[in-house]
Amino acid sequence: MKQVMPRPNSKISSSDIKYKEDVYNVKRTPSSPQGGPKKRSAFVDLTNTTKIQTGIQGNKSITVYKAPNRKVITKTRVIQKDCKDSSSEEQPKKAEFKAEGLPEDCFSVCQPDEQSTVQQQKVCVARVPEEFDIDKEHIGDCLMTPEYAKDIFDYLKNREESFVLSDYMQKQPDLTQDMRGVLVDWMVEVQENFELNHETLYLAVKITDHYLSVDVVMRESLQLIGSTAMLIAAKFEEHCPPCVDDFLYICDDAYKRRELLSMEVNILQALNFDINIPVPYRFLRRYAKVAGVNMETLTLARYICELSLLEVELVSERSSRLACACLLLALITKDLGGWTPILQYHTGYASTDLSCLVRRLYAMLASPSNDKLKAVDNKYSHRVFFEVAKIPLVHIDTLEEALTVHCES
Repeated sequence: MKQVMPRPNSKISSSDIKYKEDVYNVKRTPSSPQGGPKKRSAFVDLTNTTKIQTGIQGNKSITVYKAPNRKVITKTRVIQKDCKDSSSEEQPKKAEFKAEGLPEDCFSVCQPDEQSTVQQQKVCVARVPEEFDIDKEHIGDCLMTPEYAKDIFDYLKNREESFVLSDYMQKQPDLTQDMRGVLVDWMVEVQENFELNHETLYLAVKITDHYLSVDVVMRESLQLIGSTAMLIAAKFEEHCPPCVDDFLYICDDAYKRRELLSMEVNILQALNFDINIPVPYRFLRRYAKVAGVNMETLTLARYICELSLLEVELVSERSSRLACACLLLALITKDLGGWTPILQYHTGYASTDLSCLVRRLYAMLASPSNDKLKAVDNKYSHRVFFEVAKIPLVHIDTLEEALTVHCES
């Protein structure tokens, strides 16, 4: 693929900035060790986007939706002289938590003080058993929220049911699995060159898969979808996301600004503006803390997990289950034992629930890699990532023995 040197850094004068908010749209200064963003097309051999106009409202004006006028309702505290009976308030609170996907037994409504003039309700989180409490060291740290840590991930796990995917490639007559693999490989490069959070990459791939599962697209639009998904995910995850011009630049100027903005509207509408999709990277970081592994083992699990993004057969897997299987395979590879009771408690998965998926991930690692899809391997072959991509695979007999022992126990 054609490689072009990154643009030189440009200074922005005060006259170029009309509003204070525009400072957030200033292009980033590339500081990656690999250099600046690589300006190239992801599908040189598959598409001809410079000559063919995409059919996604490219020439249509973008409709701006105005929110209807809403009445502002000010919530006031209810002052009661007698606050002894709070049973009438307890049921709506339980219904509210149940609607959010939290189990009813994870909270209780505390009784207010009899001398209080204002009815106060506090949510008391169920106590985690002492031997399974990994957050007690952060008690008092409001940023770590140790009281709600487990409930947060239980809530994310419950939200997975709203984002279940199937094999959507059968609905895409103009796309193939290889094309999706090339796109994801390119998105990995974008994440690395822009130094974006890993959560941004995972969320962008999720957004891409969900959009492709509901809308039939042509191959000429595939890179536009991927870059737009990266833009949306960056807005959701990053403190200072790249601007629109940055994403147009890395696409080798194959698309126009109006096309990318129009695609952003299409994707958000197709997903009903619900982009808070649970990603395996978050679960993996939490479960690695539960297992108490070091950074090298965690990085190995992350390598396996990120490599799985290229496999369209794994898009139907729950993010939490995929994270568990990657961690278990990393534990077996590093000879650090297997699935423990504390892992089963916090993840909700037994070793029997993971054995089949672990074997699929092992087969993925053992299969010959595609010469065109080297972004993940090159990334995790660097010493910054402990060169985990170069770690030899554990023998298949050792893997089966470890899975059998865990299943029997």
